Amino acid sequence: MKLHNFNAGPSALPAEVIEQAAQALHNFNNSGLSLLEIGHRTPLFVPVMEEARQLVRELMQLDADHEVLLLHGGATLQFLQVPTNLLDPNGVASYTETGTWSIKAIKEASLLGKVSIAGSSAHDNFTSIPSSLEIDPRSAYLHITTNETIAGTQWHRIPYDCNCPLVADMSSDILSRSLDFNRFDLIYAGAQKNLGAAGVCLVVVNKNCLGKTSRTIPSFLDYQLHIKEGSMLNTPPVFAVYVLLLTLRWIKANGGVATMGKNNQQKATLLYETLERIPLVSLPVKKEDRSQMNAVFLIKDAALEKEFAAAAKAEGMIGIEGHRSVGGFRVSLYNAISLASVQTLTDFINEFARKKI
Repeated sequence: MKLHNFNAGPSALPAEVIEQAAQALHNFNNSGLSLLEIGHRTPLFVPVMEEARQLVRELMQLDADHEVLLLHGGATLQFLQVPTNLLDPNGVASYTETGTWSIKAIKEASLLGKVSIAGSSAHDNFTSIPSSLEIDPRSAYLHITTNETIAGTQWHRIPYDCNCPLVADMSSDILSRSLDFNRFDLIYAGAQKNLGAAGVCLVVVNKNCLGKTSRTIPSFLDYQLHIKEGSMLNTPPVFAVYVLLLTLRWIKANGGVATMGKNNQQKATLLYETLERIPLVSLPVKKEDRSQMNAVFLIKDAALEKEFAAAAKAEGMIGIEGHRSVGGFRVSLYNAISLASVQTLTDFINEFARKKI
């Protein structure tokens, strides 16, 4: 039976990426060595790091002011690293509060300076994106979480004109749609959803916004040092960087970011239109703010939830249970998920509903 992997992260990878990564574990580039045992500063690996960073530049169409880093610690470390580099000890940063991941970012930034909440959807249990923002004019930056993986919301109207540097956590929708990436001053994204395997975090930073804080920055948290050392201030996560490179090659070979966006829109439209037609289902997120990456829904009759989940698993639908903090169901539609898998899922949902109505 074919499995359809809708996990929220770590999540599905293209089959060819998995095959190439598996080969590299045994014999990397015909070196006779495993990828796991080569030196990161050797001629075997340095080109991997260089190509990965260059492909990010190409796919995002970055200008010369933006630097690309591949770092440890995931987005969670970035919650701390961003304010460490951009926020003065007595300064103010504006954050939008749109769900679990933005709340975590706010908590860390609050340790380093004053956080002003520019907009919040807490009032509706994070089922929408704020329609307007009130940004403190003293703000060192505005932080948004472009896609809330748990809540199933996504910014479709990016607040580019915020009159301060714009920072974005794009962990769950990076390279899933076309955006003007150069209008962001800092972007970070854990790799384990659209970019590859867990263990590496992509950071894209406008170097012109660095070096302005009066804070003493620990070496490992200093973006400028990471830039100087080409993302090799310490030993990089070699395997995760290589899988990221393979995934970037796959994105480029399959039409780039614009094609990913078109495909993701098609998948999301198919799933949401199916769910809207099913009387058994409710969609909690405001329609205009629904995520193309993480579609959340509820079964109105709670007694049917376990039956639905078990039936889906029996049909090879993996990872559709909602996050433990909110329940319900969540289908993740990252770049590597095929339209055919989404069609199979919608066929299953329609058949399940037909039997219960």
